Amino acid sequence: MARFAANLSMMFTEVPFMARFQAARAAGFRAVEYLFPYAEDKDAIAAELKRRGLTQALFNMPPGDWEAGERGLASLPGREAEFRAGVATALAYAEALGCTQLHAMAGLCQPGLSREQQQATYVANIRYAADQAAPKGILVLIEPINSRDMPGYFLSTQVQAEALLAAIDRPNVRIQLDLYHCQIMEGDLTRTIDRLWGKFSHIQIASVPERHEPDQGEVNYPWLFDYLDAKGYDGFLGCEYRPRGHTEAGLGWFAPWADKE
Repeated sequence: MARFAANLSMMFTEVPFMARFQAARAAGFRAVEYLFPYAEDKDAIAAELKRRGLTQALFNMPPGDWEAGERGLASLPGREAEFRAGVATALAYAEALGCTQLHAMAGLCQPGLSREQQQATYVANIRYAADQAAPKGILVLIEPINSRDMPGYFLSTQVQAEALLAAIDRPNVRIQLDLYHCQIMEGDLTRTIDRLWGKFSHIQIASVPERHEPDQGEVNYPWLFDYLDAKGYDGFLGCEYRPRGHTEAGLGWFAPWADKE
């Protein structure tokens, strides 16, 4: 049975961030994810999760200076101390929120640096994060992001992620399989799911090409949901999409899975 997590960075933005937990639960979601929680007190978020009966499925480690255009630190030589501080911050939040998955953003390709230099830094940093997270029972996720939405991102394909997974060689590192990004970069979603089976622990969804609700566009999500059910996928499906209009008005696709009190 599919388990959906509302992405509170994109959904329910009609209300302030801390009110989105209640909105998601009222709409029938039992889990949430978002980009970053660090602007809010972790204990306040934990209390809201408990109050609403929600599971925290996922969030990202600190990405550097997001407002200045940075998109992660893991592959950036010279920023290792900042990355490690971010790991500590993210783990403190994860423990408070009962979250067992953290995504480490790779960062952008840097002028004057070879891909080999950035990859060496990336592998070392993800190993460090994994080693810190392992005693706490937390997975570290790596996610390819398409080059149209995020030009110059270091990690852009599942093929690259699979090779990095082998190089990192840590049992608590998995792929975050975003089917929106994968369809744009590679397609062949069903065979990609088969090939990567056991190597990913979280899936994200959105329509292609517009990144709206998964009831339009070129990807047949109802068929993929049934396929994942048949294969025994027991992770979350993160709804990382931009609603076409008001969030609740676009949730007709979700009605078969909604758990409303």
